[in-house]
Amino acid sequence: MKLFEKLFRPRPPIRDREELADFINAQSAFIVQKGIYEYSRARAGHYAKVLFAEEGFAQSVEHARWQAFPLGLSMVGEMVDGVLASQSVMPRRQMLDQLISVVLSVFDRYPVPPSIGEEAWLAARSNLAHRLDLVGGHAPKRVMDIPEPLAEAYFAMMPIHEKLRGRDFQTTRNYLRVSLCNIHDELISRMDRAALERAMTTAAVA
Repeated sequence: MKLFEKLFRPRPPIRDREELADFINAQSAFIVQKGIYEYSRARAGHYAKVLFAEEGFAQSVEHARWQAFPLGLSMVGEMVDGVLASQSVMPRRQMLDQLISVVLSVFDRYPVPPSIGEEAWLAARSNLAHRLDLVGGHAPKRVMDIPEPLAEAYFAMMPIHEKLRGRDFQTTRNYLRVSLCNIHDELISRMDRAALERAMTTAAVA
């Protein structure tokens, strides 16, 4: 009975900055890690268990997921911007500045991954902030179009040798598009828009 209740328990609403940060953190990690693991398993086929048990490959996966995490933050962050901008009474630029602060706070939750190194990790943070800042220079995109500029970079991070990847880029891009659309739908279903906007407005005034 407890398992049944856990499976069907409604997910908590998103009403403030911390809850939004938790959502962005979980969904950004999910979209990049799921793609890395599923692609690697598909490419390895029957040898997947053997491959994932190898220390060298495990280290490659660890490097790939941390390398890709800022891309996930960028995609999910831009999607959230589109949702908030659609009905917000706060000027979009002001709301975006608050959102960038939230996204970067998620990045800053984590210490420098050893497989990345401090210099590259700080550069990734700077690039993330820059990509999100550029979001304010154009109208919100369709959710399915948001991954487009980052899909090739994400695919290049897969811990599979380039010669073995074949013609899989389109599949990976479609995975990102569908996943982000699903994340968008979850945000809509969980977001208390009025409460979240009040929290973002209060932070902007402060």
